[in-house]
Amino acid sequence: MISNSILQETLEGIKSITQVDLIVMDAEGRTIARTIDDAVLEYDDAVIAFAESAAESQSLLGYQFFKVMDDKQLEYVLMAKGDTDSTYMVGKMATFQIQNLLVAYKERSDKDNFIKNLLLDNLLLVDIYNRAKKLHIETDVKRCVFIIETKTEKDTNALETVRNIFSVKSRDFITAVDEKNIILVKEVKPTDNYEELSKTANIIVDMLNTEAMISVHVAFGTIVNEIKEVSRSYKEAKMALDVGKIFYSDKNIIAYSNLGIGRLIYQLPIPLCRMFIKEIFDGKSPDEFDDETLTTIQKFFENSLNVSETSRQLYIHRNTLVYRLDKIEKATGLDLRVFEDAITFKIALMVVKYMKYMETHDF
Repeated sequence: MISNSILQETLEGIKSITQVDLIVMDAEGRTIARTIDDAVLEYDDAVIAFAESAAESQSLLGYQFFKVMDDKQLEYVLMAKGDTDSTYMVGKMATFQIQNLLVAYKERSDKDNFIKNLLLDNLLLVDIYNRAKKLHIETDVKRCVFIIETKTEKDTNALETVRNIFSVKSRDFITAVDEKNIILVKEVKPTDNYEELSKTANIIVDMLNTEAMISVHVAFGTIVNEIKEVSRSYKEAKMALDVGKIFYSDKNIIAYSNLGIGRLIYQLPIPLCRMFIKEIFDGKSPDEFDDETLTTIQKFFENSLNVSETSRQLYIHRNTLVYRLDKIEKATGLDLRVFEDAITFKIALMVVKYMKYMETHDF
């Protein structure tokens, strides 16, 4: 269905060219769009009578009446003000334009439903290729799925901004499968790599921030080669979005290919995580240290276990850092200066963060 605003813009565009006033009404005589300020309520009976007649056009009450059909069903009644031949031609042209809009929007709606079902794995393999062929969607091009998460539900500004960014790309698809996430199924050039996809994600974030004043998180899956694999890229993007919230909360762009060990931890069952923490720390939690100790640990990891560089960045004496590391070893039995112990501690911190996130969000 065409929105009333689109119909209004169409009528105003035609009037600006032809100087003919136009009105669009539904079959019950309700006004949908118009370029004239005159009251149109007096025409509702005439519109209803015309809609029920067999005529395709009619001159009545100073207007030319036309039926706008959608697949042999009456959708609108168009009225062009005037009874001249030129007015008749303008009315026919406007009717033709609106009927084309109906076809275009119907095709867009069909494609939107197809993409939604494709993402959600609701189609059989044979149906995917049959429907793609009918909708003139290429099946063997590279694609990648982006998920754009907004803070508020049904953010129409964000949706329209994304559509405006990619509107010239007729082979890209923009849809939504839930209240907060906008889905972009983007065609990828054969020469594009994940660096190019990151640039696309940055464009989305920047444009939404500057034009729509909206802060979003963007996640994307891997590049797939066939249309049947699009759902896999969507699932990867969903996982990237969730994993990013847990382990990379400071980032607003996250790629499935960059999740690292967080992807593995995210797939662990909670009982197994509890068993791991109990086995390594005897039931204690590695995040129970004070803020100073946790900051020291984080900075030590960031500097690849380099004592000198870590002490310099923390503005403390090297011996002070060694003292803190010894304190951690005494409490946990793990010496963070030893690579194997450092890896164990790092994983434990991530496991605890994952457990807390899952408990907080009632998964």
